[in-house]
Amino acid sequence: MRYYFVEPPEIGDNWELSSVYPPIINMLDGIVTINNTRVYMEIILRLNCSALNAQHHSKIVIVGGGAGGCSVAAKCVKALGKNSVTIIDPANKHYYQPMFTLAGGGLTKLSQSYKYMSDVLPKSAKWAQDSAAEFDPKNSTVTTTSGDTFKYDVLLIAVGIHLLYEDIPGLVNALDNYSNVGSIYSPKYVEKTYRAIQKFEKGNLIYTYPNSFIKCAGAPLKICFIHEEFLQKCGKRSHANVTYSTTLPVIYSVKVYADALWKVIKSRNINVNIRTSLVEIHPEKNEAIFQNLDKPSQKFTVEYSLLHVVPPTRTPLPLKTNKDLVDDDGFLTVNKFTMQHTRYPNIFGIGDCTNVPTSKTLAAVSAQSKVVYNHIRAVLNGKQLCLTYNGYTSCPLVTGIGKCILAEFGYNFRLLETFPIRQDKESYNTTNRCYKNCFTGYVDSGYVYNNLRT
Repeated sequence: MRYYFVEPPEIGDNWELSSVYPPIINMLDGIVTINNTRVYMEIILRLNCSALNAQHHSKIVIVGGGAGGCSVAAKCVKALGKNSVTIIDPANKHYYQPMFTLAGGGLTKLSQSYKYMSDVLPKSAKWAQDSAAEFDPKNSTVTTTSGDTFKYDVLLIAVGIHLLYEDIPGLVNALDNYSNVGSIYSPKYVEKTYRAIQKFEKGNLIYTYPNSFIKCAGAPLKICFIHEEFLQKCGKRSHANVTYSTTLPVIYSVKVYADALWKVIKSRNINVNIRTSLVEIHPEKNEAIFQNLDKPSQKFTVEYSLLHVVPPTRTPLPLKTNKDLVDDDGFLTVNKFTMQHTRYPNIFGIGDCTNVPTSKTLAAVSAQSKVVYNHIRAVLNGKQLCLTYNGYTSCPLVTGIGKCILAEFGYNFRLLETFPIRQDKESYNTTNRCYKNCFTGYVDSGYVYNNLRT
């Protein structure tokens, strides 16, 4: 069903679309209703054509209204004025995704993790509630699925990455129809994940890490820790066999934090399988099939009582398939220090969709946003790019209520810690601050919901 805002028509009028008045056309089975007046498809098609294929121009076009797109948009409209920025994003809700892990463990509610997009996007920016269908960097245009074309002086691509639950046979069926399979990576399944651990009585609990890039590489292990502690508090731990199964050869990419995590894992009797990939699920049998990545011909089946799955990912197809813009893995090719596209100087990227070699987290987006904003201004003013993004990213590796190992690092896994304590040890102080930040929608470098708008 699609809605177009129109003026209330009179018989014989040459109807024109307008976004000024609230009466709407409700298209359903070829019949529409306008203020309780029924008209036929021929008229709606004429109205439709006047809305599609429109030409627009903005100094800055931002594709994606997530954390990166939204924060840069707020900075830009404040500096450049009303209607200087157009944001293209189809979503109705803006999610604060770090809270998904906490909600999946029962530490907060999913309802606290989002605000409506209309309440978060900057008031002074234009919002095209649509999806990008085609990028044309040679002509500096973006075309949407509705056929509208947006011409830009500078483009910011902030489209994130898509979750590919359908790439694992049996997974979508398991998530939609079986109560003991969950995933904290989609808001659709977050609450289901908590219900699954609540209902658990005994058996095998398996937590997976996929054979692809993902957002927040620490989250798959965090939900494992939170659930394991939940079982301890419920008196069910002695009846549970907990296994973390990862495709990586290490438990975490930064050795100092990996060593600390191994100590926690061993102290809590959690099993770890490295270089193993979940390739299929038989939910009717409670069976998960894994592949040995070092010996791909070898597969083995594990019976589970609870299965938590992190899906593989990719960038959205309009970006992934545009060979002028992406690398061999389908990620936007940018200079890792300036966030500027390596081929088109009036294009920048931010966040998960870029190929910068650092962990894909909200903290990384926050650190990138200052660089991106300043460099967009520089390009518009014909000046040199002057700031450098050092790859900063962060992940509060929550190991339970009141316990955290706070990972902070940059390119080449160089530590960029900000607390005057040993961050490679479980600490209450860092956890307390991280929890506070999660519950208020705040990160250190300035991502505040209430300050996103201007």
